[in-house]
Amino acid sequence: MIDKKFILNADDFGLGFAQNQAVLEGYVNGFLSSASLCANGDAFDNAVNDVLPDCPNLSVGVHLNIMEGKSLTGAKSLTDSDGNFNKSYLYYLWKRNDVEVLDDIKEEFIAQVERILEHTKVSHIDSHVHVHAIPSIFEIVCKIAHKYEIPYIRTQHEELYFVPKFEKHLNLQFPMNLLKVALLNYFTKSNKETADVYDLKTNDFLLGVGYSGLMDSQTVEYGLRAIEEESLTEALIHPRKYDSNLKDSHTKEFSITQNMKLKECIEKLGFELTNFNDLK
Repeated sequence: MIDKKFILNADDFGLGFAQNQAVLEGYVNGFLSSASLCANGDAFDNAVNDVLPDCPNLSVGVHLNIMEGKSLTGAKSLTDSDGNFNKSYLYYLWKRNDVEVLDDIKEEFIAQVERILEHTKVSHIDSHVHVHAIPSIFEIVCKIAHKYEIPYIRTQHEELYFVPKFEKHLNLQFPMNLLKVALLNYFTKSNKETADVYDLKTNDFLLGVGYSGLMDSQTVEYGLRAIEEESLTEALIHPRKYDSNLKDSHTKEFSITQNMKLKECIEKLGFELTNFNDLK
């Protein structure tokens, strides 16, 4: 039997109370067993004090964030005058070899990792908006992961697949997502080699970029149908419990965690559901 493993991971844990509630209910009432925590999130304290104690076997990762929110270090090259991150992905691409920027990124990432390690063990590491996929930044993250003995780092190779729903593709978002997939797949080729240099493990495939903002149970199912070989596949979702104050509740992504028919389908496709703790 082909050994295929699958991890459903909730990104943005700690960014807000709606995200935290989605992780809690996804764990307690669903089949979510892995989440990536933002050290600079507005609801970080709620995540570590009120959610994690009720999720004893949750695999907790560091969701490195230099895209939004307040910097822990006040890094001047990454923030505005109030210490809030205000740079785009294109900025980090442009500055990918800038020594000052890379040094500031390193110090900020170390501060974020250490803040999370003060509260919980860490099994994996990834980033907000995949900024760590940029190869020069990826190597920084590899060095940090190696230093703090974080065994898994996310890479972003995604197989091309299509969901049989016209509305998933007849929009401006889907073609933009395909460009992201192409760029991240290109980065992943060299990033996997870098991970090997630092003796780090990584996923073989990722789901959640091609249908970013369009994720639901069907996108997970069809993404897994496209993977037939022995592999570790991670699906990233951004679940939030519904909040009337939120313009985009991501309730479809939360519903993935509650869909037991999907869980059965995943298992019938030959995947073992796991998390980064169990892989260790």
